[in-house]
Amino acid sequence: MNSLTKRLGAVMLAGSLLTGGAAVLSTAGGAAEVLAVEAAAQQGVTVIGKGELSVKPDIVYLSIGAESTAATAESAQKHNAEKMDKVLKELKNTWKLQDKDIQTERFHVQPNYTYTEKEGQQVKGYTARHSLQVTLRDLSKVGELLDGVSKAGANAIGDVRFSVENRDAFEAQVIEKAMANAEMKAQAIAKSAKRQLGVVTQVVEGQVQNYGFEYVQNEAKLSSSADFASTAVEPGEIKLNTQLQVQYELK
Repeated sequence: MNSLTKRLGAVMLAGSLLTGGAAVLSTAGGAAEVLAVEAAAQQGVTVIGKGELSVKPDIVYLSIGAESTAATAESAQKHNAEKMDKVLKELKNTWKLQDKDIQTERFHVQPNYTYTEKEGQQVKGYTARHSLQVTLRDLSKVGELLDGVSKAGANAIGDVRFSVENRDAFEAQVIEKAMANAEMKAQAIAKSAKRQLGVVTQVVEGQVQNYGFEYVQNEAKLSSSADFASTAVEPGEIKLNTQLQVQYELK
């Protein structure tokens, strides 16, 4: 019985040693795989690809408004409302703009202050301001529209921002340019390192930026005098650009 027990114990011990050895080998193999992956990741190159595209704008956003100053807030608001009523009639009746293309940007009435050593800070009248964002798709009429609304009573005209209404097709072109630029840079780096460029392993996209032509109308020229000169606004071109961070494998 003792002899049989000893033989069974020897077999079990040998099995345990074999199993433990397999576990050690398995752990070592997993670690080796991790190290291999990390080494492969280090055998790569990361570059920044830039893409830019110049396009003609097909839409313009106009900031058009009026402001009025009076002794009381109620009076300032009333006078400004009369101006804006005429401006809206000009936009809708003369220019046939739809409600969706006319949106209030801001509206506020605020006090104006004066300060003297004797009286300190005092309220001296109120100013009411109301501005609209107006969307126009006929770019040849921008100057004419600005003339029309200023004669109707608009005396607070801000920036004129040109853009493209459907950006999707242009954004795809910009991204393609950025990828081509990234590949060109990576190829140059691989050649200098006497390596071959492998597959793309990662791409991080930046936001496509829109750099448009911005025109600010001088309010001093927005008078309604008879000799008011016609306003000329040129849309020019706008630029879309983006950046891509692209990682390549090196062979």
